[in-house]
Amino acid sequence: MYNSAILVQYAVRGPRRFPARYTALRKVLPGNARDLFHVQQRPLASRPWRPSSRLSPPRTRPAHIYKRTFLIESVPTALVPPVVFTGLLVALWAYKCLMTVVFQEKIIYMPYMPPFARSEKIADYVVTCRPVEWREERIRSEDGTKISLCVGWIPNIPGEQRKEGKETVICYFQGNGSSLPPRLPLLSQVLKLIHASGGPRCTMVALSYRGYWTSSGRASQKGIELDAQAMLKWVAKTFSSDARLILWGQSVGAGVASNAAAYHVERHDTPPVVGLIMETPFTSIKSMLLALYPQKWLPYRYLSPFLRSHWDSGAALRRIAGTGTERFRILLLPASRDEVVPPEEIQVLEKICQDLKLEYERKKILGALHTEATSRREGQQGVAEFVRKVVDR
Repeated sequence: MYNSAILVQYAVRGPRRFPARYTALRKVLPGNARDLFHVQQRPLASRPWRPSSRLSPPRTRPAHIYKRTFLIESVPTALVPPVVFTGLLVALWAYKCLMTVVFQEKIIYMPYMPPFARSEKIADYVVTCRPVEWREERIRSEDGTKISLCVGWIPNIPGEQRKEGKETVICYFQGNGSSLPPRLPLLSQVLKLIHASGGPRCTMVALSYRGYWTSSGRASQKGIELDAQAMLKWVAKTFSSDARLILWGQSVGAGVASNAAAYHVERHDTPPVVGLIMETPFTSIKSMLLALYPQKWLPYRYLSPFLRSHWDSGAALRRIAGTGTERFRILLLPASRDEVVPPEEIQVLEKICQDLKLEYERKKILGALHTEATSRREGQQGVAEFVRKVVDR
């Protein structure tokens, strides 16, 4: 016989905790005892279910989970591929715009190219530069940043007869890549040609922008302008006030040189700037964007309002002309096969010089690429002849 307490326990808790025993008891008990189970189970139906570790009711998902929530599911199937493709294009276009604006200094200024450019040393180029001697000078920019200069000259040879005249200082502003030491052999060749022509003593001072070579800081237009001003002040302190100053810039350096010349001329500082050499120049970075990317669907032409570096050589030439300075001469030195600067850029600069009635000359280097204008003998001779003409005036 079954104890009544046990039967009640099985009847109340059996369906959940003792499913096997519950089923077996219902089979062996008489009919009146089976009714006990029905009586005891009725209150359970109204009680809330509590989780059990042994038996859980079937889980049902809420109705809202089966509801469509992704927007593209409402698009007809035939339009899904073009919608996805167009969305990817728009996202890529916006991403390129954002990255171009945020990292524009990394795109314009490349002191890290080629690799290990900042670890170059003057001593590695001593043999190819002879008899020109080069030394490094460390100065502070206008905002206190430490920058480097390369100063080169040809030592006087005992008994050598030199033409008497005012000392000439050539300030060189490099392009946007590499560092100064690899350029020293080229600059030395120009100094040798000037020296061989029997002209007066000539010294070359090359500026290493902030972030380049051994200079500290990060490159930007505002910072490089301060570097150029600091170099001109160093030249004024180092050389006599009656020396003649010629500024020479290549590519982006042409913009640096023209802006530095405008700053120096407007302030009427000494020594006076008498010449400006613009090697493979462009009018401005904005004009370069429009010239290199004329397609209206490309993002670059629309980013000019967000530029932080402009290097507007056209505006600098207008500033120079506005001072009414005399005895100021300009050399435009384009490369006939320039793969970076379109030929229209040099034509715009030439027209600006004509409209402003600035004295200039243009010498195209045939067969030269963007970085080869003064690597060729023709370009070096053009610079040396220009210096000689300016000094002899």
